[in-house]
Amino acid sequence: MYLTTEKKREVFATSGRAKKAEDTGSAESQIALFTTRINHLTGHMKTNKKDYSTQQGLLRLVGKRRKLLNYLFKTDIERYRAIIAELKLRK
Repeated sequence: MYLTTEKKREVFATSGRAKKAEDTGSAESQIALFTTRINHLTGHMKTNKKDYSTQQGLLRLVGKRRKLLNYLFKTDIERYRAIIAELKLRK
């Protein structure tokens, strides 16, 4: 896979407002990881328009990220607003 352990740690440390670099369970960290994967797959889909299995995986990732964002919105609106601003997501 294109995301090695070092890259994942970098994503967790730089984005997602992680408490520490190994914080993989928080919603912010998971949203940051999903966003990284979504951006990578979006670039792949621009060059390979008929790759339908990747398209299906991309839609699943977008759905998972949306569910986590909805969870943050319901539980802690400040964390939701912070992650939206940090990752530059629309909403």
